[in-house]
Amino acid sequence: MWARSFLSIVTLVLVVQDAAAFKAHDFKTCSQSGFCRRGRALAQRAQEAKSSWISPYSIEPTSVVLEEGAVVKAGVKSSLYPDINFGLEVRIQEDGVVRVRMDEVAGLHKRYDEASSWALISDPVISRSVKWTVGKKDIRAVYGTKKDTEVVISYQPFQVTMYRNGKEQVVVNGQGLLHMEHFRKKPEPPAPKTEGEGSEEQTVLETPNPRAWFEGDKEDDLWEETFGTWTDSKPKGPESLSVDINFPNHGFVYGIPQHATRLALPSTTGENPTFTDPYRLYNADVFEYLASSPVSLYGSIPLMHAHSEDSTVAVFHVVGSETWIDVSHSSEKSTQTHWVSESGILDLFILPGPTPDEVFAQYARLTGAPVLPAQFSLGYHQCRWNYVSSEDVRTVNKRFDEEDIPMDVLWLDIEYSPDHKYFIWNDKTFPDPVDMVNDVAATGRKMVVIVDPHLKRDSNYPVFEKAKELGILVKPKSGEGEYEGWCWPGSSSWVDFFNPASWDWWKSLFKPYQLEGGAWSWTQSTEDVHIWNDMNEPSVFNGPEITMPKDNIHHNGWEHRDVHNINGMLYSNLTWQALAVRSDPPKRPFVLTRSFFAGSQRFGAMWTGDNLGTWEHMAVGVKMVLSNSIAGLSFAGSDVGGFFGNPDPEMLVRWYQVGAFAPFFRAHAHIDTKRREPYLLASPHKDIVYSTLRLRYAMLPVWYTAFRETTVTGVPILRPQYVVFPKDKNGFDMDDQYYIGSSGLLVKPVTEKDVTETTVYLSDDQIYYDYFSFATYRGAPKGKHITVPAALHQIPLFIRGGSIVSTRERPRRASSRMAYDPFTLRVALSKDDSATGDLYLDDGETYSHQQGQYVWRQFSADAEKTKKGGKSIRISSIDLGKIKPTEAVEGAPGLTTYDPKNAYAKTLEERNVRVEKIIVLGLKNKPKSVKVEGTGEELVWDYIPGAGSADKKGGMASTLIIKDPKLKITSDWSVVIS
Repeated sequence: MWARSFLSIVTLVLVVQDAAAFKAHDFKTCSQSGFCRRGRALAQRAQEAKSSWISPYSIEPTSVVLEEGAVVKAGVKSSLYPDINFGLEVRIQEDGVVRVRMDEVAGLHKRYDEASSWALISDPVISRSVKWTVGKKDIRAVYGTKKDTEVVISYQPFQVTMYRNGKEQVVVNGQGLLHMEHFRKKPEPPAPKTEGEGSEEQTVLETPNPRAWFEGDKEDDLWEETFGTWTDSKPKGPESLSVDINFPNHGFVYGIPQHATRLALPSTTGENPTFTDPYRLYNADVFEYLASSPVSLYGSIPLMHAHSEDSTVAVFHVVGSETWIDVSHSSEKSTQTHWVSESGILDLFILPGPTPDEVFAQYARLTGAPVLPAQFSLGYHQCRWNYVSSEDVRTVNKRFDEEDIPMDVLWLDIEYSPDHKYFIWNDKTFPDPVDMVNDVAATGRKMVVIVDPHLKRDSNYPVFEKAKELGILVKPKSGEGEYEGWCWPGSSSWVDFFNPASWDWWKSLFKPYQLEGGAWSWTQSTEDVHIWNDMNEPSVFNGPEITMPKDNIHHNGWEHRDVHNINGMLYSNLTWQALAVRSDPPKRPFVLTRSFFAGSQRFGAMWTGDNLGTWEHMAVGVKMVLSNSIAGLSFAGSDVGGFFGNPDPEMLVRWYQVGAFAPFFRAHAHIDTKRREPYLLASPHKDIVYSTLRLRYAMLPVWYTAFRETTVTGVPILRPQYVVFPKDKNGFDMDDQYYIGSSGLLVKPVTEKDVTETTVYLSDDQIYYDYFSFATYRGAPKGKHITVPAALHQIPLFIRGGSIVSTRERPRRASSRMAYDPFTLRVALSKDDSATGDLYLDDGETYSHQQGQYVWRQFSADAEKTKKGGKSIRISSIDLGKIKPTEAVEGAPGLTTYDPKNAYAKTLEERNVRVEKIIVLGLKNKPKSVKVEGTGEELVWDYIPGAGSADKKGGMASTLIIKDPKLKITSDWSVVIS
């Protein structure tokens, strides 16, 4: 919210920027960053030297030690500084992931090595079966079920290479750009000349710098750096880390969010690069960011996927400091990357894949899978800066009901709090906050309230006063007192969440009741209030690059430069934990964060920040959400309508259609924009938005089931073309259409003006059905583009043949009112007359699913031959929980059995939750009978003739509608279509 207009803080007028455009001068480019300049200059020297360039780093063969398990340790030396020692450790984990760690040994200072402790869920298990073989020139390990994976650690120069079937997959230091700047003493300035010196001419012979070939011939901002009016004191001097990571046989790379750019990362160096600056990872409050740029945004995940027709691999570099990444391609089939970080150790995970799904699973085992959210959070969220009073909130809530528009959450931005003292209500505009929340909750809805990390420095503000008393605030570079910066409240300080002493205190603040001993907590709140964590990069209005100085001091003396990109995750992490423990039994929290790091997926949702109400931002928002998804953070979305600007009705309609197909679905707007709640639109635009919102609610079972899958497997909810069809090279560069989980739903949101038709790509030789009209489209073995209608009221949405989609079609005001609604099954037959799909249900609120309180069903359709030689289709429901109890839910590794009669399942049975309609698409002929197997009961049905699933012709699919078969959702059953 850095770009918001300024309301009440006259002291900040000079530092808050006007909403005009992206202010490039507020943020560094590589040429303005000392360590990035040094890293790029190193790469340039290597390129110019060509084959004569050899890395100065090598392994000392006599130092190699094999430890128990697949662990090898060795000493590494640089010929540039033979007195400096580096330690190398390479581990092969149980799942085949390779971890490469290198650190300076016994240096002048300690390098920051704790990033992995925040990102990883546990210390990975080391393989006991893989064995290293030590040779004269290298160390090798061969492993895998087919013994097709090999890791080679070369001595001189030092290099790590992963092979699959003899083919290079990942090469570390293959270009010789590895450089760990060691700690050193600052040189003494030259002594001043005494009187009489220099009276005679002397010839001074400068000693050539023997390291200039590698490091350059002059020091470049090693000890101090200035940007604008700010000076970074760099008390430890240079400590950057450069490393090249190449993918010789993978032409596409994805990931390293967050940037506003294409999913397949465009080049930044080499021949005709798309961008001239590297991709930057440095969490920043970027004002009105560009829709195509490598500029860093609010979050950073240092994970990169590399993909080809043969395999998918990934690298995860666990570093929390500012990092720049260059991407280039020496050919269409290869990718070179160069990573330069300001501080930290080399802690690199190489994920061998070899499929996208296996890469997702490997990453999830490291950093955790997304958490299963509360079901209400998958509904529609209505927000703006700001709903100005409790009566305003009540009015908006009432208008949604009057217009029969579904909504689950109403949001409050910063103006609820006087002087932006979060947790405190403005008693003039919000005199009855608990009653207000309860009134919203009475309609089945929740509220989300913002709590930003900056604390107003005010002795009358109990949150700040207690943080000061506990000594848990971030310190300035002196290490004494509290750092003071400026944000919405004016003079502010920030809690240091790296300090464990802050954790229990922060969690106590969210208790909606009086604490024992009289400590302050948010008693003017309820369990129906969830939290929005904004500005947690952290945003500091008067700081360098609108953030905290790098030489600020955190717990244990670490500088802010070491932990900057991790900072925001810890804030939302602790807030999530606070909500999780405020009730008994615990309920699933909802926390939205703007800043994030690897592992943030364990603590809720993110959004793409302060976007603009433009077509370009609408389009790039889709790409950004896909990029976040493949980097583990599936629960993502962009602000519908754009935070800035006043979109016209056509754009707003299209944006709702985009939002309805994102995991996180929120409309939000700047305080200077016109009100744009959906009920304010005129027809036909209002009617289209209504239909879109109702579609989202009908499909909540699809979204919730997809979330269950990602919490167990790590495979993202939104799946780009290359993830679903990894061998179809035509889809590797596609980022404007995607699949939703394993549902078989393919969507291509329209993100351009005046569109009446669009092109959709089908990768496989399969039939696809238009979700709404049931029109059929057929792919081809080598892929096929189809043209489909896409007028303003039409969403290009398709069901892939072979899928069964479960929906709830009854209109409700909120998802909480849908808990016992019946289901409709859309059975989209494949060309061989089969289909499958699953449905997951639990109470959507508590953690009882981890104790087996859930229902998980599989629906299938199969073609069978009858005894008389005819053909029938059997549609069945079976209990997946009983078949796969260990795969059902996250967080329940000990759940090895499943009780189909669990309390939740009994509730659904007692409330007669059933299948009320089955729609079968693609039957070849009109049925003679439709019966429930076992009872022989003939069901009521209608048939509309049309194209069969295997027909070559197009047109509308044949449609069988089975009316209220009264099949319980918790029971096994079969319907036979003869």
